[in-house]
Amino acid sequence: MNLAARVKSLLGRTEKPEHLRRGELGESAAKKHLQKLGLKFLTANFRSDRGEIDLVFRDHDCLVFVEVKARSSEEWTRPAAAVDARKRRLLSQTALDYLKLLKNPEVKIRFDIVEVLLANGEVREVRHLPNTFSLSKPYRYG
Repeated sequence: MNLAARVKSLLGRTEKPEHLRRGELGESAAKKHLQKLGLKFLTANFRSDRGEIDLVFRDHDCLVFVEVKARSSEEWTRPAAAVDARKRRLLSQTALDYLKLLKNPEVKIRFDIVEVLLANGEVREVRHLPNTFSLSKPYRYG
């Protein structure tokens, strides 16, 4: 980072990169959407050494780990397609780290994806894809 950028950063005058603004907008829209569906919000942006989970909710007796994918276009592929095998493995590992912090309660878990479609910096559509994938091998039980 050059000196001018560092000074702007310290003064708080730097604008966030577009992808970060899109991500924040997507996470906010996903959170509101899931709360309207009756899920109880627990935390956002849980981080461990192995990754990050965008949102964590409780749905009755189930912990829900949510990956949010915000996109301005579906021209090439759906946003959920970005959650590939590597990303599912990292989400699984991070979810296990979250459970470890809770002293590994006997609780159901699921992984949801929320697709947020944007147009001109505004939310156009929110799609909730519940139980999109299972805990990745070798982490799942049974």
